[in-house]
Amino acid sequence: MAEYKEIGIKGKYLIYKNKPLVRDKNMLCYGSMDDEYVLFMMILDNKKLECGSLEDKPEVPNRILVQIMSTDEKKPAHERLAKQFEKNGLYEAMDIGLIWLNKMNKNK
Repeated sequence: MAEYKEIGIKGKYLIYKNKPLVRDKNMLCYGSMDDEYVLFMMILDNKKLECGSLEDKPEVPNRILVQIMSTDEKKPAHERLAKQFEKNGLYEAMDIGLIWLNKMNKNK
């Protein structure tokens, strides 16, 4: 956890590649509002891991809805969605999502 004081955000957030990553229940948001686009991910369902003899099997995110959203508040909500896709697993969703996010933010 780190404070993100560079752009005036108070509080402690997980910082990944110099940008805040915030989770609230099944929603994750990654990116800076100073960029043109941010990454939103919604966990649609979870799956239980098969871990040997553990009685309480841990759950991990399974299907993830990934959205690249514009940070332009002047646009109506339905026009802010730039790209949307679904992936299996949080790693794959974050990996592909970051590729698209970086590509779209460089095309300013």
